[in-house]
Amino acid sequence: MILTRHQTAAAFLARTQPVLERNEAANNLMLGVAMRLAEHPDRIKTPPYLATVEEGDKLFAAAVMTPPHRVIIHGESADPVPLRLIADNLIAGGWMPPRAIGPTEAARAFSQVWTAATGGQYRLQTHERVYELRQVAPPADVPGALRVAIEDDLDLVTRWLTAFTQDTHLGGTVESVRESAEQRIDDRDLFLWDAGQPVSLAGKSRRTTHGVAVGPVYTPPDFRRCGYAGACVAALSLRLLDAGWEFCALFTDLANPTSNSVYQKIGYRPVCDFDEYVFE
Repeated sequence: MILTRHQTAAAFLARTQPVLERNEAANNLMLGVAMRLAEHPDRIKTPPYLATVEEGDKLFAAAVMTPPHRVIIHGESADPVPLRLIADNLIAGGWMPPRAIGPTEAARAFSQVWTAATGGQYRLQTHERVYELRQVAPPADVPGALRVAIEDDLDLVTRWLTAFTQDTHLGGTVESVRESAEQRIDDRDLFLWDAGQPVSLAGKSRRTTHGVAVGPVYTPPDFRRCGYAGACVAALSLRLLDAGWEFCALFTDLANPTSNSVYQKIGYRPVCDFDEYVFE
């Protein structure tokens, strides 16, 4: 097996995209991040880590990392050999990911070889599920309407996204969250469910060839259990399908049964599970 470091996202996608698109919704995280890197390289302050492990024409594993964020792992199986090549290459290059995320078996196998090589420990942070939607069943009788977040919403959106990053352990400073929110508002990628006042938020996120991810989704505690999040996500998903996307993808935390139930009621169907591990 040979590990290749790719200097550009385009080169990385040339080796991985045909394989990852065999199950595009399941692989929307790696695909979407790599495609965003290819489209907007100017928005990345630190060069990303992009690697593949292949033997002949067969892809065994791949990894993407945009420091200081987690490393995204793809493995065709739980075989530790190609994952160990990635771990060794990261260490040799001085890359120290704080966390790893990927399909359940591959993420666990990588975390095992990583901590064996570094002498640390790993623990499961989040057990997640990837969903796919191709037809929306919008909830009835939820007051309000979807609207695009605008510049005047920046302070509110920053507060909500900061709370979201804390709830989901994504990290980041208030300044970095605000910078991201400002960019996403400028891109018209953030939406609010407005019921006389903003009560829930959903974002249009990573694009792949045929689909688009929905996220983040956040409702402040005072407005929860009113159906706002489901209505917001349903309306945004319908808007995206009407715009020509074949499917929407969504990640959920399996520790939150309410959100998993809500999304399934509006048409999201399970695709696969992802695990995120923290390195200590």
